[in-house]
Amino acid sequence: MKKLVHFVAEIGTIMYVGGILSHIVIGAINAHPSPEVASTILFYKLQSAYILILPGLALKILTDLILVFAFGERAWWMRVKLAMTAFLAVNAFVFLVPMMPDLLALAQASIPDGKLSEEFHVLESKEILVGVSNVIPLIVELIMGSFKPALSRRERAANPQLA
Repeated sequence: MKKLVHFVAEIGTIMYVGGILSHIVIGAINAHPSPEVASTILFYKLQSAYILILPGLALKILTDLILVFAFGERAWWMRVKLAMTAFLAVNAFVFLVPMMPDLLALAQASIPDGKLSEEFHVLESKEILVGVSNVIPLIVELIMGSFKPALSRRERAANPQLA
């Protein structure tokens, strides 16, 4: 059963990180889009957030909670991992995903003018700032989940799987 939980956690990580990476790539390829292209990009980003990023994050949260409550995982790295995941979840559910429909609407409203509005650029800058703030917590969360580091020789000796 525990192996299944770890497998589902891996699927969640792939969905979550894959969705984020696709957002980065599509944004980099089209750094200064027209309002029409921006609308298409933002529609894609919104759909991939709903299909990949949020479900992937939910799977990661669910599997971590199963590991804590069903399997008694209480190591320090799990507490760090949960804290990082909580930060990522707040950023996703409170800031990033709610901004996406607004950005899409602003891009669509800019189509008749032929250029993206100042309001669009201000909100886009906030979205980028919040997105960038996820980098370190995401890396820490991935390292904790992958390497499960032990703090001391005694801790490593007590659990050879961590060595």
